[in-house]
Amino acid sequence: MTFTAVVLAGDRGPDDPVARAAGVPSKALALVGDRPMARRVLDTLGASRAVGVRILCGPSREALDWDAGLRALVDAGEVEWLAPRATPSLSAAEGLARVPPAVPVLLTTADHALLAPPVVDHFCEAARATGADVVVGLAWAEQVTAAFPGSRRTILRLGGQGYCGCNLFAFLTPAGRSAVGYWRRVEQERKRPLRMLAGALGWSAIVHYALGRLTLDRALARISRRLGLRAAPVILPFPEAAVDVDSVEDLQLVRTIVDRTR
Repeated sequence: MTFTAVVLAGDRGPDDPVARAAGVPSKALALVGDRPMARRVLDTLGASRAVGVRILCGPSREALDWDAGLRALVDAGEVEWLAPRATPSLSAAEGLARVPPAVPVLLTTADHALLAPPVVDHFCEAARATGADVVVGLAWAEQVTAAFPGSRRTILRLGGQGYCGCNLFAFLTPAGRSAVGYWRRVEQERKRPLRMLAGALGWSAIVHYALGRLTLDRALARISRRLGLRAAPVILPFPEAAVDVDSVEDLQLVRTIVDRTR
């Protein structure tokens, strides 16, 4: 069974710094190469062997009309569009609710401008192999910083190892989808790893974190016990999978990379 892909494309609209710099009504519509980021991600998912149905949560209907190519995908029924909710976790919950419980879901974001079909296929295959309910994609921080020196990425250090998030999540079972509700409680701390850990794992985990004793496996084991499911990681051998567009500098970086490879 192929994955249904849910792409989060909600943002702060034209007030977003990236949207302002790109001169577009929504960050998801910032041009990278010859296409808006949201369309690049949808095209990548459409070319993946692992993905079938594609659901786009956001941008607003008015912003959607700004790009004829994106609107054509929606009007043709190739992509299902949902209005964005107030927060990413609420948009994710809305998208997941549209997918039958037995169908695995791949969750990603519209600002994942460097996402490529081999990355998607690798992640989906590896996620299935874990046998877990929910899977998070990560990359080695050392590989990311070596590949993109000077690029600022959020690094979570666990047990002496550094990890960067890749905005790739797999919900493989109905039980795994309950993790979205948990995400809702910690999403405000995404850029503050210690507070995020405290919200997700409890303050006792902070002591282990500070002492370097909290490994990735132990952290996910704690989350699994709290949620009553099995959470697992997939470490991706693609440093570009950790590059999303959170800032104007990120936009410049991905544009340079894409222009170099065209």
